[in-house]
Amino acid sequence: MAGPFPSAPPRPAQLGLGAWAYDRGEFVPAQAPRLPLSTQGLHYGTGVFEGIRAYRSDGGHQLFRAHEHYARMLRACRMLRITGIPATTPELIDITVELLRRNAHDGDVYVRPLAHKLSLLPDTPPGVSLAGVSDALSITTFGYPTAGGVKEVRCALSAWRRPPRDALPVQAKITGGYVTSALACDEARAAGYDDAILLDRSGNVAEATTANVFAVRDGGLVTPPDAGDLLAGITRDTVITLCREAGMTVRENPLSPADLYTADEVFLTSTAKEVAAVVALSGRDIGSGTAGPVAARVAALYRTATTAPDAQDAHDAQDRAGGAGHPEWLTPVQPASRRAHLPGQHPRQAKEDTDDAA
Repeated sequence: MAGPFPSAPPRPAQLGLGAWAYDRGEFVPAQAPRLPLSTQGLHYGTGVFEGIRAYRSDGGHQLFRAHEHYARMLRACRMLRITGIPATTPELIDITVELLRRNAHDGDVYVRPLAHKLSLLPDTPPGVSLAGVSDALSITTFGYPTAGGVKEVRCALSAWRRPPRDALPVQAKITGGYVTSALACDEARAAGYDDAILLDRSGNVAEATTANVFAVRDGGLVTPPDAGDLLAGITRDTVITLCREAGMTVRENPLSPADLYTADEVFLTSTAKEVAAVVALSGRDIGSGTAGPVAARVAALYRTATTAPDAQDAHDAQDRAGGAGHPEWLTPVQPASRRAHLPGQHPRQAKEDTDDAA
């Protein structure tokens, strides 16, 4: 692990890749890493990833629900026999916090950790395999400002179906599984839409290409159950928790395409999209054809939960919005002078780094 690091390259623009990345055990310039052509994760999709937000406030950046994201990623790693990476969520969070300090983004940030199968170990023949292959971890950060308010999107019902859970582990963000999402998104955008909603093999709504689906019906929220063929997202869980605490009814029931067409509102949730209102589906307006009041309220609850600068502010702001605060979801990125000891870095070196920054 690198100790004191050289002067960082010039700070990147607000939207774009951070100057530094974490790759295979060290911090390196983000443009430096090169993977061998034989990288197993590239050939067979044997990798897992996460998308984590870090929101900028007056007190600095705060990672949102990083513990839950990394815990899910490590569970997926065990499924793919990816064991040669930092093995605990605190280690991964420490690395991410240090990377955010080094990149010093001006605004909101999107964090992308990726763990994957790398190279065949000695005496392992070529082929599709999880054993006998080394592992690698990279983490990059992107300046990704939040638009504010509720984004409006127009979706198509895709001809592509969501793979069933007995064909692909839907509870994990496995890289190879996103080929279906890419095909569905490309199909939708070629037809002039922003995104696609996929059905499961029974013809019920599964999810959008990278987001979960909610419908507003009879004054309450309905979302497909997490036992279905979908990734039950962390943003989905956040929204369900916040809405129930705010006194809103949330049910997990199957949704048909007709349920979406006739809903008062439909919206999507994901780390990248946050809360996005679906104002039209396959050429039919949803409700009034504009973002509705429920989506706006949900977005406000979510925004408050992600950006409150400290625990008391989180509680106060959520009280004003009619919900409960969750400061435990926020991991502050402390200034460099308070840098924590990182995995692989000698404690004495960590102290020297702190002294140098003081």
